[in-house]
Amino acid sequence: MTTWRTTSATESPAPFGEEITDNLEDLLAVLPPHVVEALEAQSTPEERKELIEIVLDLGRPPEARYPDREVYLSDREVTREDIAYVAERIGRFGDDNRAGIERTLHRISAIRSRSGQIVGLTCRIGRAVYGTIGIVRDLVESGESLLLLGRPGVGKTTMLRETARVLADDLGKRVIIVDTSNEIAGDGDIPHPSIGRARRMQVPTPAMQHAVMIEAVENHMPEVIVIDEIGTELEAAAARTIAERGVQLVGTAHGNTLENLMMNPTLSDLIGGIQSVTLSDEEARRRGTQKSILERKAPPTFTMMVEIQARDRVAVYRDVASAVDAILRGQPLRVEVRQRAPDGSVTVTYEQPYHAEHAADTDRRSGRRRGGEAMHPAAEETAPVVRDVMRAGRGTPDRPARVFPFGVSRNRLEQAIHQMAAPATVVRDLRDADVVVTLKNYYRRRPQPLREAEARGIPIYVLRNNTIVQMANLLRSLFAEQLQSSVMRQESERWDEEEAEVPEDRLAAAMFEAEAAIHDVLSGEVSSVDLRPQASHVRRLQHQLAERYNLASRSRGREPQRYVEIFRRDGLP
Repeated sequence: MTTWRTTSATESPAPFGEEITDNLEDLLAVLPPHVVEALEAQSTPEERKELIEIVLDLGRPPEARYPDREVYLSDREVTREDIAYVAERIGRFGDDNRAGIERTLHRISAIRSRSGQIVGLTCRIGRAVYGTIGIVRDLVESGESLLLLGRPGVGKTTMLRETARVLADDLGKRVIIVDTSNEIAGDGDIPHPSIGRARRMQVPTPAMQHAVMIEAVENHMPEVIVIDEIGTELEAAAARTIAERGVQLVGTAHGNTLENLMMNPTLSDLIGGIQSVTLSDEEARRRGTQKSILERKAPPTFTMMVEIQARDRVAVYRDVASAVDAILRGQPLRVEVRQRAPDGSVTVTYEQPYHAEHAADTDRRSGRRRGGEAMHPAAEETAPVVRDVMRAGRGTPDRPARVFPFGVSRNRLEQAIHQMAAPATVVRDLRDADVVVTLKNYYRRRPQPLREAEARGIPIYVLRNNTIVQMANLLRSLFAEQLQSSVMRQESERWDEEEAEVPEDRLAAAMFEAEAAIHDVLSGEVSSVDLRPQASHVRRLQHQLAERYNLASRSRGREPQRYVEIFRRDGLP
């Protein structure tokens, strides 16, 4: 989860209007009459303006989907004749199983059986929204390449279409749209008027989108290329080629946030790519990190990026290169967030997301702890509350902290608790919980259990992935002192037999180094890690920590330079 903090705000002086056209009657004309009659009987004209799509699945009642609800239109099941009725009245389905209605923006997508017959249709209403880019118009006019991100249905294509019109009509630029599924400029040979003077190049098959992108630059001398849904490595490479030729790019890609794109190996090249770099011993000591770190590979293809969080709210990254570098280095990142009010005015706030996962990795590798406390990824706001819970008597072997998982694997969480020997237990009722653990995609949707937890004041911790590694990181953050003292107690009797005693700060640094190495091996970043030379009783603790994570370890070298190597068990020679 990203934790936002508002630091300042200014008001945009220029409110803007908005005009929406959807040609809904053209879509209704191709639907079976009984579906249209049911829709008109169950909804008002104002409600139909909010309609997103109509779903026709064989053997099921027809369904209408709105932003906040889904409604069955009748009890009558959809038949093959109903599906054929629609298919005969629309354009041809392409290789991506999408079709349209000529001179409109509506999209009809097909679901096929194994034999190739259509058994379902998703009839999505296409809308041209004039004025929608007022919230980011200054970025569009800057001449820099701009990437739009957002979940499906949030309005990426609508904003892209309006961007093409503004660049072509208002700024007089030569704009070419590479339209793979005819979703930007509509079906048919004549493009929809919503793109203005922009020209449209249709793509015969989705697999050829990258080739058409290059063809557009080589044959038609555009100043701007507009692309929807960059989704393959070839398309990302074509986008980089276009940007290097000095052409402005405006496009969309799959992903909700900048961090999603960084973790996507196929599309990470759009923001410069991520590579593992091995530092020299001297440079690693200077930075206070391990020798193997992640860095940006190249300049980003898109110099600016917009996360469309909602129809009236966007987050703006004006310098993608600096943002990626800050995330990789665990540095604080200040992001511009714009919110449009109902009256059309735009409020700009500067907020700081806390990318604690990267910062926590950096701190662990350098043997430090934030402010004396181990912070869990994306949980800086709730950590003080959790510490209050611990001070109230929870988080001890006698009274373990009660954890309620929502959308998180209960078995994996229990396994992580067992492996870490953490003073916690998993509960099945939210009312019994001291802490709630969920996943990022659940937290963004704010379902009822999470809203109830917030109302009760129960802290919520958000994991990026449903993995034991993430859960172990959380437990280590919540119970850092308890876990460390537990290991210390288990070995205290053996320490007396050793010839020397290690100061507490050096011991903590050695154990944090082992934790960071374990994290790197489990995540697959490296196959093995050599730790710094340590005394024999410290090495014993590091061996036991590796064993707790089901990893192999061995001591190598000669005293006093003997050290521990940590690696996967299946990597034994």
